[in-house]
Amino acid sequence: MLNKEEIKKIIPQREPFLMIDEVETYTPKESAVAYKHVREDEWYFKGHFPGNPIMPGVLIAESLAQTGAIAILGAREYKGKNALFGGIDKMKFKRQVVPGDTLKLEVKIIKQKGPIGIGEAIATVDGKVAARGELTFAIVG
Repeated sequence: MLNKEEIKKIIPQREPFLMIDEVETYTPKESAVAYKHVREDEWYFKGHFPGNPIMPGVLIAESLAQTGAIAILGAREYKGKNALFGGIDKMKFKRQVVPGDTLKLEVKIIKQKGPIGIGEAIATVDGKVAARGELTFAIVG
């Protein structure tokens, strides 16, 4: 299990935009499983939506991307690099994510050619799908 400080040694994101709290497992260039504990005091809930806080879908996708970045950037040859979005495909949002939820974030790298790759991503809450899709990444830096 990696904590936030260990996560920061792999990916460059920092608060308030570090969107994963812990990593359960990861295999470089293959997969990662991480968690985001959705708290009521998250910065985005001030405006999304007052009185009815819902985690924005784009931030669920970002949480998945950061999980995928752990799998990619955890490889020795990519240390100190960054993984940027190259695309989001087939992303579907199936349920609302609200304060108190714990997002389980799973990404499997299904294709990589040089610095470009694709990850199959799924976010669940209590075993129910919140979002799923494919994320294309580009390694830079």
